[in-house]
Amino acid sequence: MTQSVAADRDVDLELIGMTCASCANRIERKLNKLDGVSATVNYATEQAHVEYEPSVTPDDLIEAVRAAGYDATRVAPVGADSVDSDSGDRAPTRAELEVAALRQRLIVSAILAVPVILLAMVPAWQFTNWQWLSLTLAAPVVVWGALPFHRAAFAGLRHGTTTMDTLISVGTIAAFGWSVYALFWGDAGVPGMRHGFDLIASRGDGASNIYLEAAAGVTTFLLAGRYFEKRSKLRAGDALRALAEVGAKDVTLVRDGREQTVPIAQLQVGMRFVVRPGEKVATDGVVVSGASAIDQSMMTGESVPVEVSTGDSVVGGTVNAQGRIEVDATAVGSDTALAGMAKMVSDAQAGKAEVQRLADRVSAYFVPTVIAIAAGVLGFWLGVGGGAALAFTAAVSVLVIACPCALGLATPTALMVGTGRGAQLGILLKGPEVLESTRRVDTVVLDKTGTVTTGEMAVTDVFVADGVDVDRLLARAAAVESGSEHPIGRAVVRRADGLDLPDSSEFTNLAGAGVSATVDGVRVSVTRPSDAPGELPAGLRTAIDEASAQGATPVVVSVRDEVAGVIVVADTVKPTSAAAIAELRRMGLRPVLLTGDNEGAARHVAAQVGIVDDAGGAAVIANVRPEGKVDAIARLQADGRVVAMVGDGVNDAAALASADLGLAMGTGTDVAIEASDLTLVSGDLWAVVDAIALARKTLGTIKGNLFWAFAYNVAALPLAAAALLNPMMAGLAMALSSVFVVANSLRLRGFRSRRA
Repeated sequence: MTQSVAADRDVDLELIGMTCASCANRIERKLNKLDGVSATVNYATEQAHVEYEPSVTPDDLIEAVRAAGYDATRVAPVGADSVDSDSGDRAPTRAELEVAALRQRLIVSAILAVPVILLAMVPAWQFTNWQWLSLTLAAPVVVWGALPFHRAAFAGLRHGTTTMDTLISVGTIAAFGWSVYALFWGDAGVPGMRHGFDLIASRGDGASNIYLEAAAGVTTFLLAGRYFEKRSKLRAGDALRALAEVGAKDVTLVRDGREQTVPIAQLQVGMRFVVRPGEKVATDGVVVSGASAIDQSMMTGESVPVEVSTGDSVVGGTVNAQGRIEVDATAVGSDTALAGMAKMVSDAQAGKAEVQRLADRVSAYFVPTVIAIAAGVLGFWLGVGGGAALAFTAAVSVLVIACPCALGLATPTALMVGTGRGAQLGILLKGPEVLESTRRVDTVVLDKTGTVTTGEMAVTDVFVADGVDVDRLLARAAAVESGSEHPIGRAVVRRADGLDLPDSSEFTNLAGAGVSATVDGVRVSVTRPSDAPGELPAGLRTAIDEASAQGATPVVVSVRDEVAGVIVVADTVKPTSAAAIAELRRMGLRPVLLTGDNEGAARHVAAQVGIVDDAGGAAVIANVRPEGKVDAIARLQADGRVVAMVGDGVNDAAALASADLGLAMGTGTDVAIEASDLTLVSGDLWAVVDAIALARKTLGTIKGNLFWAFAYNVAALPLAAAALLNPMMAGLAMALSSVFVVANSLRLRGFRSRRA
């Protein structure tokens, strides 16, 4: 952004009439001249993201855009696409209507221009008075076919500015006008006139040369380029549109025990609705009845459905794969997780990477500079005796080939496709500046609990005294813990799933020591080792010591005040963590484990997932209090490391903000997500791998686009100025450069998870 504004609000504007990067630059400068306004204009999305203070209104912003020679409307909220009331189908967008109109204009122009080009290129086909037929066919192409260019150029002229359309309009009108002069007042109109076609301009008397093939050909090629560019830009935004449209259109409400299907717009927070197998979840909510498996692939990129039951949260737009459930709505409209994802993607696309700002600065001065160069080329060739034909051809070629479309498209199209593909994979970028950070990162700091591990306690081992049955011990312990809400108790109950649990009674909470209850007529307790009654057998004592050394939690099960066994509970490593960390290492990144746990527990987890330092030891930072995580990041940065931090909890928020790149697991807290640069919707470490890989690939595509866009202009302008390029070939090259940049960006749609 061009200025710092302590904005109280923001708005997105859809811009109308913008045709090139210099248009975008002009609108952006006009908006930023308003007091209390900071605006970013994106040529690819044809939108402006504006932050403004209370002294400014959205109407003021729209008036500023109109004062620049364009028009604007406020962007509709996410998912608010208009629908045809009769058919129920979505009405075509303005961009889709523009593409259809361009296609019609292109087809008509191509049908008329092809004979003109062929007659000019093949002297054997030049029958008597062929030049007059060429004039008849070329006139509608230059006047009607090129009308969008002329209209935009005139609008810019009225506001004292020049754009890409100025170059096209001046070039085609000049070529057509000179041809008319040569036909009516020169020698080109005489019967039997012939001339050949050269890729390189030649000396000669301009009054006997016509450039109708250049005027018609350039117009047609540039119409083709703009058509394919706009169509490709529509495809580049497919992912975001799909995200906005993925929600349900209708919802079945439960009212007074009866079901009623209503449009989704009538759904409000607190209402209860039904989701049957195969239906989409209408909005975010909590399951109050039933159980099912929910396909969350749209949100997380994961194909395996997630089991949900009473009390579990569900997200709008996901699909119910199995049973019937009833859900209480907790958020609707723009407050839903789906709308938040779409808004985050849209905001990221609206921003600008640093590399784009260079292109913007160049394009702002490019057009007037090119016009000056064309005038200089015309004067130079006339001055050295090159002849009017040579001078004119070189000047027109300079005007046509120098259009900076490719420069303006290089960054935003790649950013659109990259962020859209990321959204499909459950990767949300906060802004384009994140791309630069991912390129420089060399160290990935991983919070342990909830990131590398599941964050949930689970039984890892069961040890029993002589003569004790393992299943009977587990069943009795689970019967005792069934009355407890402690994480250890829930882990024991989950491990005993499938066993026949005996009845329990007289449940007692042993204040900080454990729990006990009467099971099968005997007293059974589950306690800390230090609170166990009687002596511990040597084998069980060894098991307890080993478990404690690894950071696990052993609990002792006693029956009639005699130790019967030990159950070891620990936070378990996620199944995909080891493979994802191995892939991070293959990408040249150094993983580091950061945790508040003791050294033994941390090193045990590090060994399980393959986190080692260069000397072969574990790369672990343990015993770190929440406030110490920031210091740990700072120490790594002081050692010259560029650090990415991955976390999910409130205690990770400060570290996420202080790292060079913060990645928050979407399964974590809102505070952590807000502090991060990247949000990973799933809680899988593979998402970290994919996020870094996709961001690097997107940045690489942007740089490749900019290189070719700059290289094209640097190489082509001297050729045109040296009269080594026919204007029609210049128009073809210019159109192809824009199409190449967009097509190169669209390759990002094929990005696949490295998990595959």
